[in-house]
Amino acid sequence: MIIKQLVVGSMEVCCYIVGCPKSGKGAVVDPGGDVERILATVEELGLSVEYIIATHGHPDHVCGNRQLKEATSASIVFHKLEDDFLRKPEVGNYFSMLGLEASPPADITVEEGETITIGEEKLKVIHTPGHSPGGMCLYNEPNLITGDTLFVGAIGRTDFPGGSYSDLIEMVNEKLFILPEDTVVWPGHGYGGKRSTIGQEKKFNPYFS
Repeated sequence: MIIKQLVVGSMEVCCYIVGCPKSGKGAVVDPGGDVERILATVEELGLSVEYIIATHGHPDHVCGNRQLKEATSASIVFHKLEDDFLRKPEVGNYFSMLGLEASPPADITVEEGETITIGEEKLKVIHTPGHSPGGMCLYNEPNLITGDTLFVGAIGRTDFPGGSYSDLIEMVNEKLFILPEDTVVWPGHGYGGKRSTIGQEKKFNPYFS
């Protein structure tokens, strides 16, 4: 699988362009700004964007969704619980304080264990609530895109609406740390580094070691 990391937007989100080298089909995960640069990179990689995938719906990760959809006609993909959560008026009002554009509603919703097929590549959905109710990670061995669930040496915040520290810790332990230790962790922000492995996080992440 093709995987290209770009740090985008005012909140320095790690956006990922993923694709199938055989078919040329691709997806953009968490386009948190700088859409023109994302599109230029997609063109350089020779991909056609079929999906815009949100690991979660916080505006710093999805503020480029509308513009990217208009440019590519790609389908927006959320976890079902996240799409439902973000439709609540009080939730939208809270996140509007960040001053970033919210995403249009999902065209496609997914749940735990489902796969998003991109050409001959498949992204397995791993539901990891904690940072947000419908947060999810995307697994294509040996790559794991973790959004704001797991960072290099840290975890995502749990003080936003819908957050739960105990859920997040449980999800990482039970769903991510069971993956092979050489699994590459691609985080939603590069606070402690822009990539890691499951083995490194199990050993050195202070929230778990």
